[in-house]
Amino acid sequence: MTNRTEVSGSPGQNGATTEAQQPAADAESALRPPVDIYETGEGITLHADMPGVSKDRLNLRVEGNSLLIEGAIGIAPQEQQMTALHADVRSTVYRRSFQLSRELETQKIEASLKDGQLTVHIPKRAELRPRRIEVSG
Repeated sequence: MTNRTEVSGSPGQNGATTEAQQPAADAESALRPPVDIYETGEGITLHADMPGVSKDRLNLRVEGNSLLIEGAIGIAPQEQQMTALHADVRSTVYRRSFQLSRELETQKIEASLKDGQLTVHIPKRAELRPRRIEVSG
């Protein structure tokens, strides 16, 4: 299964692309969190909904130009002993992968998690950010 979403580093360009290729069994067992992606002159911000995931069960990783977001939902011990008669959602793992543009500074990624909302900010390289030029005279 392939998951592909455009994350533009500059308006009109394919600055960063999301792409996750997982074996069918992995893709079916992991939930794909909904993600909103915003771009400013300073960089890209991703907002992912990951209810039930705590900071210690969250894993953000950059490998090359890929950003991987994974999180496990904490299940209380007494709930693990129960057997579901029916469950619309059986997975307790979120997983999403993004292919990042070279114009983004992956070494300066910042992330925060609050009330199940993951926010990831990826700044653009300084030389690619818009800047105002002062005119003298």
